[in-house]
Amino acid sequence: MTTLPPPSPDVTATPRATTRPDRLDERYYGVDRLPPEVAALRSAPDTLAPGSPAKVGILDLGFAVRGGRTELVERYQKSPLQIIRPLWTDPAMPGMTYVCLMATGGGVAQADRYRMDFRCGPGTEVHLTTQAATKVFRMEHDHAAQRVHLTADEGSYVEYLPDPVIPFEGSRFYQRTEVTVAPGATVVLGDTVTAGRLARRERHAYRVFAADLRISRPDGTLLAVDTQRLCPDGDRSGVLGPAVFAGHDHVSSLYAVTDRAPATEVADVLHEVVAGHGVTYGVSVLPRECGAWLRLLDDSPVRVAAAHTAAWTAVHRLLTGHPAPPVRKP
Repeated sequence: MTTLPPPSPDVTATPRATTRPDRLDERYYGVDRLPPEVAALRSAPDTLAPGSPAKVGILDLGFAVRGGRTELVERYQKSPLQIIRPLWTDPAMPGMTYVCLMATGGGVAQADRYRMDFRCGPGTEVHLTTQAATKVFRMEHDHAAQRVHLTADEGSYVEYLPDPVIPFEGSRFYQRTEVTVAPGATVVLGDTVTAGRLARRERHAYRVFAADLRISRPDGTLLAVDTQRLCPDGDRSGVLGPAVFAGHDHVSSLYAVTDRAPATEVADVLHEVVAGHGVTYGVSVLPRECGAWLRLLDDSPVRVAAAHTAAWTAVHRLLTGHPAPPVRKP
């Protein structure tokens, strides 16, 4: 029998766990603790039920440094969730991989269940974005849910900047995002929610939009929690108050969890760059001095996108020492 030499370190696959959960098991892609506002809407749909073909979308991506750049070393995808092949397009940071996430179904329908896992190994540099906005369609039964799990190991630099979520009239959607940031790692995370299909004069006509964001250390130490519960009533006063949309059509956030720069410096940079964009905004240092975050409001999608991009660009330059490249999407 011929004995093969061991593979070189550059091509060794990331060690896999001895047991991998069954990704098609409802306990994997489902949500075990729904907010009461969403749980009250559970029902048997008159269309395809949860778990049916095309109703479960899964992405499980693992990244590691190989040959001096970040490579996608593990991938599992189940339609309607897919990715466009990784690209290395930044001349200033040639080792950083850019991955575009896409949904082939065109939008999120009732009883859809999505789960995305991003595992970024030590020293990796990863930028994750979406091909287009997440459109949540009208629902008459049940609800739709999406889980996002992002893990950043020591020394990694990760950006997760999806396009806005647009909840259509009558939609029911819950999103849970869990981010685990190791000491020495950096995660820049953004999100935007609109009031609906504004061109069709749909403003806060969805049934419920709920979102939970939890950022923690690998040992479970909690760094930040952000909770959104948007349940428009008859006059929509429940979503137009000062603690939510404040009468505007768009709300957007950016979080930078890092120890590459003092939290106060990150907050000052965010404040300075957004101040000239004509939007309503607030900036604060995150708990435990682990970084800073921004929330902005406005009626113009152009101004919101410009302010959000400017904030990301400024943080990227501060934390990497390089300008952020233009991100092109197919």
